[in-house]
Amino acid sequence: MREAAREREFREFAEARQRHLRRSAYLLCGDWHEAQDLTQTTLMKLYAAWGRVRRDGNVEAYARTILTRTFIDQHRRRGWREEAVDRVPELPEGQGPEPELRMVMRAALMALPPRYRAVLVLRFWEDWSVEQTAQALRISTGTVKSQSARGLAHLRRLIEREVGEVRGR
Repeated sequence: MREAAREREFREFAEARQRHLRRSAYLLCGDWHEAQDLTQTTLMKLYAAWGRVRRDGNVEAYARTILTRTFIDQHRRRGWREEAVDRVPELPEGQGPEPELRMVMRAALMALPPRYRAVLVLRFWEDWSVEQTAQALRISTGTVKSQSARGLAHLRRLIEREVGEVRGR
Protein backbone atom coordinates (compact mmCIF):
# COMPACT_ATOMS: atom_id res chain seq x y z
CA MET A 1 0.00 0.00 0.00
CA ARG A 2 2.88 2.37 0.71
CA GLU A 3 4.13 1.95 -2.85
CA ALA A 4 0.68 2.82 -4.22
CA ALA A 5 0.56 5.98 -2.09
CA ARG A 6 4.08 6.92 -3.23
CA GLU A 7 3.11 6.44 -6.89
CA ARG A 8 -0.07 8.47 -6.41
CA GLU A 9 1.80 11.35 -4.74
CA PHE A 10 4.36 11.45 -7.53
CA ARG A 11 1.69 11.28 -10.25
CA GLU A 12 -0.23 14.15 -8.62
CA PHE A 13 2.92 16.27 -8.44
CA ALA A 14 3.89 15.46 -12.04
CA GLU A 15 0.43 16.25 -13.39
CA ALA A 16 0.23 19.51 -11.44
CA ARG A 17 3.74 20.79 -12.30
CA GLN A 18 4.52 19.30 -15.70
CA ARG A 19 3.29 22.30 -17.67
CA HIS A 20 5.35 24.75 -15.59
CA LEU A 21 8.45 22.56 -15.86
CA ARG A 22 7.99 22.30 -19.64
CA ARG A 23 7.67 26.08 -19.95
CA SER A 24 10.86 26.59 -17.94
CA ALA A 25 12.58 23.97 -20.10
CA TYR A 26 11.44 25.82 -23.21
CA LEU A 27 12.94 29.05 -21.91
CA LEU A 28 16.22 27.21 -21.44
CA CYS A 29 16.39 25.40 -24.78
CA GLY A 30 14.06 27.30 -27.14
CA ASP A 31 12.48 24.21 -28.69
CA TRP A 32 9.17 22.66 -27.57
CA HIS A 33 10.26 19.12 -28.48
CA GLU A 34 13.54 19.40 -26.62
CA ALA A 35 11.65 21.02 -23.73
CA GLN A 36 9.33 18.02 -23.59
CA ASP A 37 12.35 15.68 -23.53
CA LEU A 38 13.98 17.73 -20.76
CA THR A 39 10.75 17.65 -18.76
CA GLN A 40 10.39 13.89 -19.13
CA THR A 41 14.03 13.32 -18.14
CA THR A 42 13.52 15.58 -15.13
CA LEU A 43 10.44 13.67 -14.05
CA MET A 44 12.21 10.31 -14.46
CA LYS A 45 15.13 11.48 -12.31
CA LEU A 46 12.72 12.96 -9.78
CA TYR A 47 10.77 9.71 -9.60
CA ALA A 48 13.96 7.78 -8.90
CA ALA A 49 14.67 10.04 -5.91
CA TRP A 50 11.04 10.62 -4.89
CA GLY A 51 11.20 9.06 -1.41
CA ARG A 52 14.22 11.10 -0.34
CA VAL A 53 13.06 14.30 -2.05
CA ARG A 54 9.60 14.08 -0.51
CA ARG A 55 11.14 13.67 2.96
CA ASP A 56 13.43 16.68 2.41
CA GLY A 57 10.35 18.78 1.69
CA ASN A 58 11.19 21.03 -1.24
CA VAL A 59 10.15 18.93 -4.21
CA GLU A 60 9.57 21.93 -6.49
CA ALA A 61 13.09 23.31 -6.02
CA TYR A 62 14.59 19.86 -6.51
CA ALA A 63 12.67 19.39 -9.78
CA ARG A 64 13.83 22.75 -11.15
CA THR A 65 17.40 21.96 -10.13
CA ILE A 66 17.26 18.64 -11.97
CA LEU A 67 15.80 20.38 -15.03
CA THR A 68 18.49 23.05 -15.13
CA ARG A 69 21.39 20.68 -14.50
CA THR A 70 20.12 18.30 -17.16
CA PHE A 71 19.94 21.15 -19.67
CA ILE A 72 23.46 22.33 -18.84
CA ASP A 73 24.86 18.78 -18.93
CA GLN A 74 23.37 18.22 -22.39
CA HIS A 75 24.92 21.42 -23.72
CA ARG A 76 28.24 20.65 -22.07
CA ARG A 77 28.31 17.32 -23.92
CA ARG A 78 27.63 19.17 -27.19
CA GLY A 79 30.84 21.10 -26.67
CA TRP A 80 29.33 24.41 -25.53
CA ARG A 81 29.07 25.67 -29.05
CA GLU A 82 26.31 28.00 -30.03
CA GLU A 83 24.05 26.87 -32.83
CA ALA A 84 22.47 29.25 -35.29
CA VAL A 85 18.71 29.04 -35.50
CA ASP A 86 16.78 29.72 -38.66
CA ARG A 87 13.43 30.38 -37.01
CA VAL A 88 12.04 31.88 -33.84
CA PRO A 89 10.31 29.24 -31.69
CA GLU A 90 6.59 29.73 -31.26
CA LEU A 91 4.58 29.91 -28.04
CA PRO A 92 0.98 28.70 -27.98
CA GLU A 93 -1.50 31.49 -28.72
CA GLY A 94 -2.62 33.78 -25.92
CA GLN A 95 0.39 33.23 -23.63
CA GLY A 96 2.25 36.32 -22.56
CA PRO A 97 2.45 39.91 -23.79
CA GLU A 98 2.23 41.20 -27.35
CA PRO A 99 3.44 38.75 -29.97
CA GLU A 100 6.14 41.12 -31.27
CA LEU A 101 7.66 41.58 -27.81
CA ARG A 102 7.54 37.83 -27.14
CA MET A 103 9.32 37.15 -30.42
CA VAL A 104 12.07 39.68 -29.77
CA MET A 105 12.58 38.50 -26.18
CA ARG A 106 12.58 34.84 -27.16
CA ALA A 107 15.05 35.35 -29.99
CA ALA A 108 17.35 37.35 -27.72
CA LEU A 109 17.14 34.75 -24.95
CA MET A 110 17.94 31.93 -27.38
CA ALA A 111 20.97 33.87 -28.66
CA LEU A 112 22.56 33.83 -25.20
CA PRO A 113 25.07 31.13 -24.29
CA PRO A 114 23.40 28.28 -22.36
CA ARG A 115 24.97 29.16 -18.99
CA TYR A 116 23.79 32.79 -19.13
CA ARG A 117 20.38 31.58 -20.24
CA ALA A 118 20.19 29.13 -17.32
CA VAL A 119 21.17 31.81 -14.79
CA LEU A 120 18.64 34.31 -16.16
CA VAL A 121 15.81 31.78 -16.32
CA LEU A 122 16.39 30.66 -12.74
CA ARG A 123 16.89 34.17 -11.36
CA PHE A 124 14.15 36.02 -13.20
CA TRP A 125 11.66 33.45 -14.53
CA GLU A 126 11.76 31.10 -11.55
CA ASP A 127 12.45 34.01 -9.15
CA TRP A 128 15.22 32.15 -7.35
CA SER A 129 17.68 33.87 -5.06
CA VAL A 130 21.36 34.16 -5.95
CA GLU A 131 22.12 31.44 -3.41
CA GLN A 132 19.50 29.03 -4.77
CA THR A 133 20.73 29.58 -8.31
CA ALA A 134 24.35 29.04 -7.28
CA GLN A 135 23.46 25.80 -5.53
CA ALA A 136 21.39 24.52 -8.46
CA LEU A 137 24.12 25.27 -11.00
CA ARG A 138 27.00 24.29 -8.68
CA ILE A 139 28.71 27.65 -9.06
CA SER A 140 29.60 30.41 -6.61
CA THR A 141 27.23 33.24 -5.73
CA GLY A 142 29.75 35.65 -7.27
CA THR A 143 29.55 33.75 -10.54
CA VAL A 144 25.75 33.93 -10.45
CA LYS A 145 25.92 37.69 -9.91
CA SER A 146 28.46 38.28 -12.66
CA GLN A 147 26.69 35.98 -15.14
CA SER A 148 23.37 37.65 -14.30
CA ALA A 149 24.85 41.07 -14.99
CA ARG A 150 26.64 39.97 -18.16
CA GLY A 151 23.66 37.96 -19.37
CA LEU A 152 21.28 40.91 -18.85
CA ALA A 153 23.70 43.31 -20.57
CA HIS A 154 24.05 40.89 -23.50
CA LEU A 155 20.26 40.47 -23.63
CA ARG A 156 19.77 44.26 -23.68
CA ARG A 157 22.27 44.66 -26.54
CA LEU A 158 20.55 41.94 -28.54
CA ILE A 159 17.12 43.49 -27.99
CA GLU A 160 18.36 47.00 -28.83
CA ARG A 161 19.96 45.69 -32.03
CA GLU A 162 16.75 43.86 -32.99
CA VAL A 163 14.58 46.91 -32.28
CA GLY A 164 17.01 49.07 -34.28
CA GLU A 165 16.82 46.69 -37.24
CA VAL A 166 13.02 46.68 -37.11
CA ARG A 167 12.85 50.48 -36.97
CA GLY A 168 15.41 50.81 -39.77
CA ARG A 169 13.35 48.72 -42.20
